[in-house]
Amino acid sequence: MPELSVIVHGPNTQDHLTGLLDSLAAQPLAGVEVVVAAVGDWAQETAARHAPELRVLPLPGGTGDAASRAAGARLATGRRLLFVHSKDGLPPGSVRTVAERAAELPDTVDVLLLDHVRSSWRTSSLPSPDGPLLVRGGRAGLALDDNAFLLRLTPLLGTRVLRTGFWRTHETRLNTDDEAYAALAALLLADRLACLPHPAYEDRRLRPASLPPPTPEQRYALIRRYESLHGLARERPAARSVLYEVMVRDLLRTFARGGMPEEVAREFFRRASRAAVRLRPGDHHRPAGPEGVRRALLEEGAYRRYRAFQAANRARRTVRSAVRTRGRRVGTRLREEQYRRALHRPVDEHLAVFAAYWNRGVACNPAAIAAKLADLAPHIHPVWVVTAENAALLPPGTDHVVPGTRRYWETLATAKYLVNNVNFPNAAVKRPDAVHVQTHHGTPLKRMGLDQMSYPAAAQGLDFQALLERVDKWDYSISSNSHTTRMWERAYPSRYVSLDYGYPRNDVYYTAGADEIRAVRERLGIAPGRRAVLYAPTHRDYEAGWTPRLDLAALADRLGEDTVLLVRAHYFYAGTASPLTGLRRSGRIIDVSSYDPVEELCLAADALVTDYSSIMFDYANLDRPLVIHADDWETYRTTRGVYFDLMADAPGPVARTQGQLAEILATDAWRDESAAKARAVFRRRFCEYDDGRAAERVVRRVFLGQDDCELPPVLPLEERTPAPAPEEVDA
Repeated sequence: MPELSVIVHGPNTQDHLTGLLDSLAAQPLAGVEVVVAAVGDWAQETAARHAPELRVLPLPGGTGDAASRAAGARLATGRRLLFVHSKDGLPPGSVRTVAERAAELPDTVDVLLLDHVRSSWRTSSLPSPDGPLLVRGGRAGLALDDNAFLLRLTPLLGTRVLRTGFWRTHETRLNTDDEAYAALAALLLADRLACLPHPAYEDRRLRPASLPPPTPEQRYALIRRYESLHGLARERPAARSVLYEVMVRDLLRTFARGGMPEEVAREFFRRASRAAVRLRPGDHHRPAGPEGVRRALLEEGAYRRYRAFQAANRARRTVRSAVRTRGRRVGTRLREEQYRRALHRPVDEHLAVFAAYWNRGVACNPAAIAAKLADLAPHIHPVWVVTAENAALLPPGTDHVVPGTRRYWETLATAKYLVNNVNFPNAAVKRPDAVHVQTHHGTPLKRMGLDQMSYPAAAQGLDFQALLERVDKWDYSISSNSHTTRMWERAYPSRYVSLDYGYPRNDVYYTAGADEIRAVRERLGIAPGRRAVLYAPTHRDYEAGWTPRLDLAALADRLGEDTVLLVRAHYFYAGTASPLTGLRRSGRIIDVSSYDPVEELCLAADALVTDYSSIMFDYANLDRPLVIHADDWETYRTTRGVYFDLMADAPGPVARTQGQLAEILATDAWRDESAAKARAVFRRRFCEYDDGRAAERVVRRVFLGQDDCELPPVLPLEERTPAPAPEEVDA
């Protein structure tokens, strides 16, 4: 019996089926069968090109979604069913990820919930808002009564993997052309649920103009949907309460944005009002503010007053927007005038402006350069650009300016040196006698700069023309290896000079001694003799926020009392009932998400576990074990774009599942001979210029004007001595 049956159903809508079947046929998987319920001639011709790898079930043209879905399910033989509409898609690698997660689940789990990405005729692979909810649900089997918030997930049947027996038991209720109803009903009918906070489905929205306009009856069907769902939730108070909130929000949004004719709008409002009153839970309280007013008017059936309230709100927003716009224009003109006047002043040869990570504080390569500047060129005064909320966190005595203030623009206009690991604002003028230094903040695995243009998930919101204008202001670009130099020249084409000196922030990996490492571990609460594993995953452009890809509690249990997990991420799980609470108290998991600098965490760690973060390149300087956890490599590579195949050129063992990662860390695989060989090759390639004197070379060249021949030469890799490992410090 296959673990998973993927059931593709429906006609070849706007030829999306072709790409979907091509992707499924290109990566056949053991334990996964694909059934294509092909509706009409186009779909059958498309599917026939992939037989017999894919099982094809021809269906007459005009067969509805429910009928084609049911026909495909009858042909399926897998333990669990994943329904994929022909217009939608599956991100690369997602079927394998779903199948592996499904194989871990007991038969008591009826529904596995997936995250998804959103695409339309204009955009592709945008993150969904569901990630944080799925993370909050965790990985263990859940009861909906205790996790009713899951009803707020986007109602897509394709993000519900159903146990086959569960589907057959409830097919008469679940198999409907109203997909949203089926998606919500699956949760209400399930005994146990599980979550996979991984984008494993692509919801593709068709252009409305290409579809027939909804009929009045289709509008009213939305109300009937929720009336029927409330019947399923009759004996579940928690679910009824959340479902009611979901219903009211959906009805009001549809009414406000639906573009209905007046007669249809009135009838929709009347029916929605009756449903809102009849289905309201007894303990329900309306929210405060405008939303509460909207709901009160809906329940009263006050159509005219609701329309008047809408009109008043629109007018109020228009006035407020006009006032804000005028205020911004006045403020902008004043700042522009102050900046223009400052640009006519002489450049201050002894003034340097530093910034890092969008003005968050003293950090990264700029911080290392500023520290070395104090030693070698104390006559140059550093000023840091820091946001108002981060100013309180600066080291005592740090001179700083807040963006947008008068002193900020005057300092930016008159400084001889401008150093940043991202970019200064577009409005910053490049004076001929000023020097701009781009330090960057990592070695690129993922595509950067202009190379993001072909990857919509990564490129969303980017203005590439403005980016090039910022790049043209650079005088110097710092690089840590020849790979990085080549990629920067490709991603940021301009006339700057590449300083192949190493990353200044990595100097500490060669200059730190046993006392410093011991002090960091003491600050973190790591007892002598305990193994510290730093887990530092990266951001996914196709996810709404950071979502833990590991069950950290289970991993900590597997690794035992002698291992401490240092977890650097945005958050763990929401609420006080987190399964990590006890582990945190015991010191087995330490949240280091807000700990700075990150270089100290690397010094304290015996090993690093990461996915695609550039921290791997920095950590490799320490010549300590590195493990890659790459559960979604295909999705990441396809949606974000990469410069090389990490699976082939990894710095150590690669785990594709949590089970594999736990096995690597629980045995000697994380530090055996094979791991050491992979790390040595990786270090030779990516630690090329890092030897502990990068900051000195930058200061001498940029600030003191020395020639390259006068700078300290880069020490060969075999002659470098990294900071001592924790086990050497504890010995």
